Amino acid sequence: MSVRRNAWRASTLNSRACEDEPAMSEIKGIQVVVEPAAPFATGARSGQKYTTAQGFTAIRDGQKPRADAAAKPAGGKPAWLKALPATGERYARTRRNVHAHQLATVCEEAKCPNIGECWNAGTATIMLMGAVCTRACRFCSVDTGNPHGWLDADEPAHVAESVALMELSYIVLTSVNRDDLPDGGAAHFAACVRAIRARAPQTAVEALTPDFQGVLRDVQTVVDSGLAVFAQNLETVRRLTHPVRDPRASYEQTLQVLAAAKRHRPDVLTKSSLMLGLGETDEEIIESLGDLRAANVDIVTLGQYLRPTPNHLPVERFVTPEQFARYRQQGLALGFREVVSGPLVRSSYRAEAALAGNNVGLTAP
Repeated sequence: MSVRRNAWRASTLNSRACEDEPAMSEIKGIQVVVEPAAPFATGARSGQKYTTAQGFTAIRDGQKPRADAAAKPAGGKPAWLKALPATGERYARTRRNVHAHQLATVCEEAKCPNIGECWNAGTATIMLMGAVCTRACRFCSVDTGNPHGWLDADEPAHVAESVALMELSYIVLTSVNRDDLPDGGAAHFAACVRAIRARAPQTAVEALTPDFQGVLRDVQTVVDSGLAVFAQNLETVRRLTHPVRDPRASYEQTLQVLAAAKRHRPDVLTKSSLMLGLGETDEEIIESLGDLRAANVDIVTLGQYLRPTPNHLPVERFVTPEQFARYRQQGLALGFREVVSGPLVRSSYRAEAALAGNNVGLTAP
């Protein structure tokens, strides 16, 4: 699925109430939803296989239903996890443009709670190379499958035009993992960055990339494309890397990618992120921060893990705002240029303000 999303996927955003049932077929005895043609697409349910418009199968929300799925914790989420409502004129304008140009944004695909705040601030995160990932991390709600080399050759031009039309001051480009491509999609990712820089030179570009299986020449391809910030997420502490991340990802590989990016272009800022609440200890958090700093990472973000569906890993604890404030101070003491830390912080949260030195305006010091 391209950044200019196919009509069936775009219509899913607006047609969830459609009464038509998706057609069903079977692959290896498993029922598979065949997405109907727009405008009557209803979409597969979470955990269900479906066939994309390009003809390959994927799993909605990235995880199959699990017999051992933990129950939702009693009492619900604490009060500090209430996000600002998604309202406002700039939010509405950005949303109209996103849907009109059929953009795949992480803001919507990953169900980010900060969509209203970020879009009102003139920041969005666009997902490149489709909305189906070749990996299946157990924290992530992006659909998973094998696109078998499919790419939209027009995506760089479409993305650049859309960014210019949305008048964004800062854009975060991310992508699904594309282990089916020889270079992991590095050349395509770089082409999108260059196209934006040519069409909208006033827009700063941050790239939140896959790990490219640790192939450093592919990392360099993206770093050389005109970025302000290169990011690759560590996601969790060393001990929890598996089962949290897909087996093809690794703690050391992410650190090596970040270190290599900084060595190659010291003028490009590097950034990473940790989710908290998966069962890590304070000592492990500080160890991971130290490992990131040893890789010369400039900026780190810390946020609360929130379980996207019952098929994903459960939340082990809700980290308090006071704890996030303490982790921020401990990170700054290690020498990071900024540590953005708070319950609702995500890797791209208020990315345009990450160097303001004030925790992007959060109330925690």
